[in-house]
Amino acid sequence: MQIWRSKSSPNHKTPLALTIGNFDGVHLGHQAILSRLKETADKLGIAACVMTFEPHPREFFAPDQAPTRLTSFREKLQQLARSKVDYVRVYRFNYDFAKISPEAFIERILNHELSVRWLLIGDDFRFGARRAGDFALLEALSAQNGFEVEKMPSFLIGDQRVSSSQIRKMLDSGDLHTAQRFLGRPFSISGRVIDGDKLGKKLGFPTANVQIRHNRPPVSGIFAVNVYGAVQANPSVVLQGVASLGVRPTVHKNGKPVLEVHLFNFDQSIYGHHLQVDFLHKLRDEEKYPDLETLVHQIRKDIEHAKHFFNQANDN
Repeated sequence: MQIWRSKSSPNHKTPLALTIGNFDGVHLGHQAILSRLKETADKLGIAACVMTFEPHPREFFAPDQAPTRLTSFREKLQQLARSKVDYVRVYRFNYDFAKISPEAFIERILNHELSVRWLLIGDDFRFGARRAGDFALLEALSAQNGFEVEKMPSFLIGDQRVSSSQIRKMLDSGDLHTAQRFLGRPFSISGRVIDGDKLGKKLGFPTANVQIRHNRPPVSGIFAVNVYGAVQANPSVVLQGVASLGVRPTVHKNGKPVLEVHLFNFDQSIYGHHLQVDFLHKLRDEEKYPDLETLVHQIRKDIEHAKHFFNQANDN
């Protein structure tokens, strides 16, 4: 998969099958769009391309009110690569981009810049300045700009529409099981192990401090997790553990969110390793304790409850 950024110039003569969106989470609805895109691109004998944006438009216009991200930019690209698309075109979302009229977006970007021959959009897709563009406009201007356009219906599980906003609500409420069904995989956070305050080790429970890219992760609390990447010789080895994601109110005031993972039966230095932490089950919310002794007692209970969860999962 080749990544094009706004300042790079793709081969204008390369005809494309294109889809457009933020693709936060790359959930089952997104995956259905990507599958249809790849299927049609292969049938037409042209390249499959995804157009996406950085930052998320809502982060640009109202950063304090923007939704939490389900995936970092790097994680999103990794998920898109699994769909086997040929290209991802990343547009820097700024004031100049936001001011492009829908008609100019179609003629200048889709036609002249990207040579789109087939376009697939979701049923709620809007584009251009003030989100004025829609499927009807694309359909009206498609022939004169040399492409066909298709609208993808919503992807449903039961009677529920699969969407990033719906998954955020599930994660916020601690419903990791349903979120996993909608994502098609466990919710995860990936990051490099960085130096921390080593409090866990002092308390008898060494932890890996995993770097997170955003200060507003969509989950918080204590979780049973699977972890990949701790064994560098074989990154696919999965280790079980307990993760704490939060501001650690017992030891810090007004702290930023920190992801710490305690791995069971593992005592190796993994500084610098890139870990993927899969959140499988929420054990409890984060709490503030009166002293470290009470905290240590609760950590022991969390480990016991997490191991019980894994034992039950193995029995089923």
